Amino acid sequence: MTKSYTYVPYRETGYFTDLVNDYLEGHDDTLPFFKFRPDLNGIASAVGERYKYPINRPLLVDALIRQYANTGIHEKTSTNIGLLLNENTFTICTAHQPNLLTGYLYFIYKILHAIKMAEQLSARYPDKNFVPVYYMGSEDNDIDELGRFKFRTDKFIWDGSGQKGAVGRMNTTGLRPLLQELFKVFGPPGPNCNGLEQLITNAYLKHGTISEATHFLVNELFGRFGLVILNPDDAALKSCFIPVMKDELLNEQALPIVSEQTALIGKKYKTQAYPRPINLFYLNDQLRERIEKNGAKWRVLNTGIEWDENTLLEELNNHPERFSPNVILRGLYQETILPNVVFIGGGAEVSYWFQLKPLFEHYQVFYPCIYLRQSIQWVNTSAAKLRKDLGFSIPEIFKSETELGRQYVLQNGKDDFEINNEIAETELILATLKHKAEVIDVTLGPATMAVMARIRRQLEILQKKMLKAEKNKMQVHINRIAKLKTELFPGNNLQERTENFCDYYLQSGQSFFDIIYESIKPFDPGFLVIE
Repeated sequence: MTKSYTYVPYRETGYFTDLVNDYLEGHDDTLPFFKFRPDLNGIASAVGERYKYPINRPLLVDALIRQYANTGIHEKTSTNIGLLLNENTFTICTAHQPNLLTGYLYFIYKILHAIKMAEQLSARYPDKNFVPVYYMGSEDNDIDELGRFKFRTDKFIWDGSGQKGAVGRMNTTGLRPLLQELFKVFGPPGPNCNGLEQLITNAYLKHGTISEATHFLVNELFGRFGLVILNPDDAALKSCFIPVMKDELLNEQALPIVSEQTALIGKKYKTQAYPRPINLFYLNDQLRERIEKNGAKWRVLNTGIEWDENTLLEELNNHPERFSPNVILRGLYQETILPNVVFIGGGAEVSYWFQLKPLFEHYQVFYPCIYLRQSIQWVNTSAAKLRKDLGFSIPEIFKSETELGRQYVLQNGKDDFEINNEIAETELILATLKHKAEVIDVTLGPATMAVMARIRRQLEILQKKMLKAEKNKMQVHINRIAKLKTELFPGNNLQERTENFCDYYLQSGQSFFDIIYESIKPFDPGFLVIE
């Protein structure tokens, strides 16, 4: 089937913040918030500087080997893990929580963006290696968000079967009824359907925890590309982060540092993350709760757990895996354990990483080049035909339904209902009348202004009524516009933020990922539309 690929500037879509758009367009206002420009020159600078920030490579590789012990490892992934021992090997990292069945399409897109970027950088720098990494946010405890996904028009929600704490540690046993309901609406039977059912069954019903299931699923989908999956919920890896966690517990360093940067960003842009006095959770079985300090004691909220300074440090040193960074410290931990040069994230992630730059500088941890993940819009055959019949260009599909309706009526209406020229002529008459009134008596000025305001308002109402009348004559076409927008932007939201990969896999199998992989331009920012 023939496909077309169109890249639309992110600003033109209307779905991204001014901060993200200004960053991509190189506005000076964003310069204090990052270190390396999101382009090939910026990455080259990041690679050169990364050598100054060594990590414990043997410890990282040992952790990865352990984490892959119960998962069939692809040859390319195995090679990439081995390459991480080499000081000329760097990672291209993207991070996401272990959403059930990957959650939303952008989970897929950010991983494929990292894979494609790593491949092209390896080709560009033959003396270096670049390894794509999916950093699993397995410690997140938001089951309300991670336990839901949408398949076609159906919503599937898992409440954790009563479990609490880190979602990655939750047992998968209670998922069987939900998956059985999902499989009932898959159909019709065929290679893609049968294969996907088996894949999901193997992932979630043959692995003990959500993190293990996610590791298996993501490895099956992307292992052939050489993707390396890292679960940071690991005692050995956490031991590398003890100095920062100790400083945070004893001295509460992040709050003033990040707050100052947040205030700087907030002068013009919206901020995403807000630091606390202590930006660590306590993590244990069925538990992930914030740590707070009261006087000379540290306590875990909603529990009876508390320590003095000596017992707190003893717990941290003996069990670093029980301390979990929140959003303020997570990136710092990531860059402590990975030889990373590029972090790929969504718009919200880009924004909160900008808030963290001074924190990296304070702890002398490498701050990577920040890239906006690839966004993709799929336009199927019927929607493509409808778009063309209505006469809209691909960039125009991002306009609101109201804007498209007005545009269609303006371009295709038979009656002359536009009165902009008449309004302009009326404005000239009103200005003349105001002048005459003020010549007679200057105090008539305000009264004249009030009359003019009423006339303008009535002209606006008249224009809207004329447009509405013309739309009524073209209601069939207006309804088709509504159908197009509903199909492409479910719930008036981006497709990638609402839909799941399963429907696309049922149609195309593994070639769904190949199409994305081939079409991504990892260094050229733009919203990709595949029609």
